[in-house]
Amino acid sequence: MRFAIIGTGFVADYYLTTLANHPGLELAGVWDRDTERLGQFCAHWNVTAYDSQEALLADDTVQAVAVLTDPESHFEIGMAVLGAGKHLYSEKPLAMAFDDARALVDAAGKAELVLAGAPANARSDAFALTRATLEDGAIGAPKLVYAEMEDGPVFRLNWRDWRSVSGARWPGAHEFRIGCTLEHAGYALTWLIGLFGPVRRITGQSSTFFFDKGADIPPHEMAPDFSCALLEFDNGVMARLTSGLSAPRDRALTVMGEHGTLTVADLWDNRAAVHLEKAGQKAALGHRVARRLETRLGRTLPLRLPAGRKLPYDGPAKRAHLPAYPSQIDFCAGIAAIAACIANEGEGRQRLAAEALHVTEAALALNRMTDHGGRYAMQSTL
Repeated sequence: MRFAIIGTGFVADYYLTTLANHPGLELAGVWDRDTERLGQFCAHWNVTAYDSQEALLADDTVQAVAVLTDPESHFEIGMAVLGAGKHLYSEKPLAMAFDDARALVDAAGKAELVLAGAPANARSDAFALTRATLEDGAIGAPKLVYAEMEDGPVFRLNWRDWRSVSGARWPGAHEFRIGCTLEHAGYALTWLIGLFGPVRRITGQSSTFFFDKGADIPPHEMAPDFSCALLEFDNGVMARLTSGLSAPRDRALTVMGEHGTLTVADLWDNRAAVHLEKAGQKAALGHRVARRLETRLGRTLPLRLPAGRKLPYDGPAKRAHLPAYPSQIDFCAGIAAIAACIANEGEGRQRLAAEALHVTEAALALNRMTDHGGRYAMQSTL
């Protein structure tokens, strides 16, 4: 499938890094309103630049467009892409308002075009291993899930000096305005929804606690830097999801079932360590040694050992090209899903659009739980 990219900011380098994993994808060219940044990106990756967005959308050889711009522009550009008769892949969120996101899905449906959205981390080897283990009944029926999407206090680091491989600045000030939940909750939501189905109701809170982030942003324009919520799924599973910029970095997922526990170390890692602990199973050697030491010393050791045995992956990794730590995600896997859909393989058009809308709605709600009085009933489903 031949596709083009609109937006050559920080995240665009992740897509070009992982493009090599998908020989069925061909990049026609890119465009960005920042001509200096566009030139820098094209020089680094040796790709073609379009003269304008209109020129890109008028290219009849382009089947799909990946929109990697700022979130505030996703809706407008997405509508233009669909209006040009092209399939759409959008970075998260689809839009800044649920009604706009739903309008994108409706427009794609009427035009019989494929619409899919980021993130693509649930297309990882780790997700496939986790889902297969759950479906095999290794821990019985899942009951309770803890999902963490804590990025640590990055505003206290030298974020102004961070650059992508082609030289793009990390848009810290913009992310502080948008919010860590809206930017990052999707990485957990896409896993949760992929494993447990549609969310029925969300109960929780979001708030801003740290206003001095080293950026000139008025307090009233600072987005929430913390959210914590309970997600109730149609199948009865309950998940606690936290997103923030204050607690130590943690992107783990823990699934507690009737007969055991499954733990995924890092939702950003394509081949994250997955541990299985069955109920009644003898504790791992490391845990037994740690407990004996704690008893002898009379204090808790500063250790966080994974519980249970580490599950093996079958065969070598399918994705040889991944960004450096911590974003070890195959970003182009989402675009490849559109190509598979067009070829009548993988997920169908309606499913891809429904997933993108459901993840977007949940992320928008989580980001502004206070506006909903701490309780939100989902409108979309799968």
